[in-house]
Amino acid sequence: MAEVIIVPDSESAGALVADEIVRLVRERADAVLGLATGSTPLPVYRALTTRLEGVDVSRVRGFALDEYVGLDPAHPESYRSVITREVVEPLGLDPAFVRTPDGSPEGIEHAGADYELAIAAAGGVDLQLLGIGTDGHIGFNEPGSSFASRTRVKTLTRQTRADNARFFDTIDDVPMHCITQGLGTILTARHLVLLAFGEEKAAAIAGAVEGPVTASLPGSAIQLHEHVTVVVDEAAASALLDADYYRYAYANKPAWQGI
Repeated sequence: MAEVIIVPDSESAGALVADEIVRLVRERADAVLGLATGSTPLPVYRALTTRLEGVDVSRVRGFALDEYVGLDPAHPESYRSVITREVVEPLGLDPAFVRTPDGSPEGIEHAGADYELAIAAAGGVDLQLLGIGTDGHIGFNEPGSSFASRTRVKTLTRQTRADNARFFDTIDDVPMHCITQGLGTILTARHLVLLAFGEEKAAAIAGAVEGPVTASLPGSAIQLHEHVTVVVDEAAASALLDADYYRYAYANKPAWQGI
């Protein structure tokens, strides 16, 4: 069972997860972080800007979950640009140690395999940050994705392109394809931290944590992992049947266990 931590708001979640990342980096100077984009992980990155002061991050490495195919890496909405803007520069990480999948059309046939090799060469991801879509997707693994899938090219659904159109001038500017870590890749990380905020995420969280393990809800893959922490606000927790137990378990958890 995943550990579920219910907090008052996203800022509390950010502080909690940031503290765990700082503990990890102090323990392992060359820690490998799995980096998510979008609005969900932003409270974590904001909290880290102050908590990492005085901490040596020169050897910290990072791997982004996904990237658009065919979008210039210099485009402000490429995930390379987003990770640089929201993570690398504010936290003072070495950009040479932070990677995103290569979405260039040239060599796209083997870009997924190349990314898998890079993650393996780094020793694997220590802590993977995740968000979840209203349809239960994690990364760009849409409903129907195989639990054994590795980093690969995917066709974005109409809904995902419509959701992401707010970052572009028109929906036609949203790339049709992406390259994303697969569910199988994500499950190789040593610790998964899934965050969700808002009532619109409540059904997806309930399905991922308490529902059946099914490709129809990719987030349910977390039930197959031995170390998962789900951090949600009250609204995102509103559909959880065992919410009272999760509160009780967390309130009585030994402090030495961390998250």
